Amino acid sequence: MSTMTETSPDVKDAADAATTTRPRPTWWVKLIAFAACLLTLWHVGASFLWIAPYSALREIPTQEVLARYMLPMFGQSWSVFAPEPINGDYHFNVRAVIEKDGEEIETGWVSATDVELSMIRYNLFPPRAGIQSSEVASGQMNAFNKLDADQKAVVGLDFAEEDWEAWMERSFDELEGEKPSTEAYMAEEHLSTAYATQVAYAIWGADAVVKIQYRVSRQNVVPYADRNDPSAQRPDPTFSTTGWRLPIEEEGQSRENFADTFRAQFERIQP
Repeated sequence: MSTMTETSPDVKDAADAATTTRPRPTWWVKLIAFAACLLTLWHVGASFLWIAPYSALREIPTQEVLARYMLPMFGQSWSVFAPEPINGDYHFNVRAVIEKDGEEIETGWVSATDVELSMIRYNLFPPRAGIQSSEVASGQMNAFNKLDADQKAVVGLDFAEEDWEAWMERSFDELEGEKPSTEAYMAEEHLSTAYATQVAYAIWGADAVVKIQYRVSRQNVVPYADRNDPSAQRPDPTFSTTGWRLPIEEEGQSRENFADTFRAQFERIQP
């Protein structure tokens, strides 16, 4: 005698669901997925070409295209590794002569680098603004170190009048004998002064600042050979000596946006 068992409704529904064909993705979902894959491939490839030693492959997208894509957000290098890892800290300091109650007063030095580093310390999502002064300082000192003694003496002079950059260039040209090119230094001088101008305006106010001076320093870490010596001290910092400058601003800069970010952080870390 045969027996028949009745299938429960829940089991039957599950079987029907298993045999139901899933709906295909719509065309726009496919398009987004395809675009995301292309973007990922481009980013991985561009990063590889940017980091790897130079080769003819880098000219496929061209160096200019790579630089525009990688900088400033994705810039990276092997400088944290041997044979020449980063072994020192750069600092960018600014002071100014300001007009207050009809008198000109010289301010003390302010470390723009300390202000910016405080933005990224203990911050899981550090802003790009946290490393600007270090990059400016690095470029200025590297260019400064390529000058000879006479040219460095010119950099240490005060240029706080109209058209001071042309005046500085003429001072370089008047030096006698064969001299290293100053073109690269003048570009870094302009950038450093423009950055120092924004820092001074943010702290003391654009209407009050008469002239500015910046100071770049670099301090090496404890030498690797002395890393286990508890009494080891970092070497003394080296400085690039510069004089007073008249403030300059780049076209399109927003002193208000810079001041809102920088001054708020500057006031936050004050004791």
